[in-house]
Amino acid sequence: MPLFGTDGVRGLANGHLTADLALTLAQATAVVLGQGRTAEARRAAGRRLTAVVARDPRVSGEFLAAAVAAGLASSGVDVLEAGVLPTPAAAFLVADRDADFGVMVSASHNPAPDNGIKIFARGGVKLPDIVERRIEAAMAGPKLQPTGGDVGRIQRFADAEDRYVLHLLGSLPHPLDGIHAVIDCAHGAAAGVSPETFRDAGARVTVIGADPDGLNINDGVGSTHLDALAAKVRAMGADVGIAHDGDADRCLAVDATGRVVDGDQIMAILAVAMKERGELVDDTLVATVMSNLGLSLAMREHGIDLVQTAVGDRYVLEAMNKGGYSLGGEQSGHVIMSRYATTGDGLLTGLHLLSEMARQGKTLAELSSIMTVFPQVLLNVKGVDRDRAATDAPLQAAVAAVSAELGDTGRVLLRPSGTEPVVRVMVEAADEDTAQRHAGALAEVVRERLVL
Repeated sequence: MPLFGTDGVRGLANGHLTADLALTLAQATAVVLGQGRTAEARRAAGRRLTAVVARDPRVSGEFLAAAVAAGLASSGVDVLEAGVLPTPAAAFLVADRDADFGVMVSASHNPAPDNGIKIFARGGVKLPDIVERRIEAAMAGPKLQPTGGDVGRIQRFADAEDRYVLHLLGSLPHPLDGIHAVIDCAHGAAAGVSPETFRDAGARVTVIGADPDGLNINDGVGSTHLDALAAKVRAMGADVGIAHDGDADRCLAVDATGRVVDGDQIMAILAVAMKERGELVDDTLVATVMSNLGLSLAMREHGIDLVQTAVGDRYVLEAMNKGGYSLGGEQSGHVIMSRYATTGDGLLTGLHLLSEMARQGKTLAELSSIMTVFPQVLLNVKGVDRDRAATDAPLQAAVAAVSAELGDTGRVLLRPSGTEPVVRVMVEAADEDTAQRHAGALAEVVRERLVL
């Protein structure tokens, strides 16, 4: 099984993801990313390569980040230790410091026992698949082993947080004056930076989920557990709630009534606002095939093209980079604003969402009404031959029949899993009952036709 998944290396800390693995991975990263014209030019000028290392507050991040730093320094790379910071901060700092690469130790929205290692190339961009494969292969090869004064140095990146906050504040088109926001930091990487940033931007801030102890990350709080945020917003009479996940690369919101505003709705609000300001490149938004049908219809109504990709932020990023687009993301709240970030940034997204509320003098409920959310039912059909889903004629005929019946008021999507014998059946319709009925019927056809 490949070491790298869809977003770096992830697993049970000290189970699959050990200190030895982290050290070896860092050494291999130095070998592979230490190649190329820029790296050679730096070495020729007598300069060592530099890497930014950051982590979320999981207890295992302490030893894993130390192992990464040791692997890099033992390979002749100078390490800037940024401590606990959001993933998008690490990506930004790689570019801001003109570092050769960066490493983020985090398992994002996973529970505390898990952890992960994400690697950013020069400029703070995620690695393409081919480079990840080269790093994995290099783990079994010779390592760089400089001695004496050629080994790397490890130093504290003292102003890392300040640089990131100034960058975020400098991106805002309008201050957040007059807005009372509840910020849920998921007991994660945003706890030390997000509340103060929203305050510095002008908002009145109430905070929950900002007491990380290394073990409580994502535990009943954050973007995967929105009930606590909704309850706090209602109890405080706040205008809006913003939820981050463990490494703060996502943002979901709740309005003043506690109603969830997801990534699709956030993208719709930002896309229309950016188009009005002339900042939406080619009047185009990039989203995945799992985005709600309502997003497509809302974008069409406002003269905005929608480019759809496979599920996963890396595919959104690939499409954005290829077309030079300025906005994209996922329903999960992973929103990418390429003018300011190379990856999803939950703080950046939340700040810009509240900035639109303040600029337009509207509630989040009013802004989010720009898009009608269609009921969406997703069923996982297990124990089937996923490879035949696209070619089985009776199954495809059943899908076509449901699609024809739904017309412009619904949508059908069959997605084979990439890793297990599962086919996902997603149906959107004008009402919940219709979506449930069609999804259930298609799931039965999948079971009958694709039985193993």
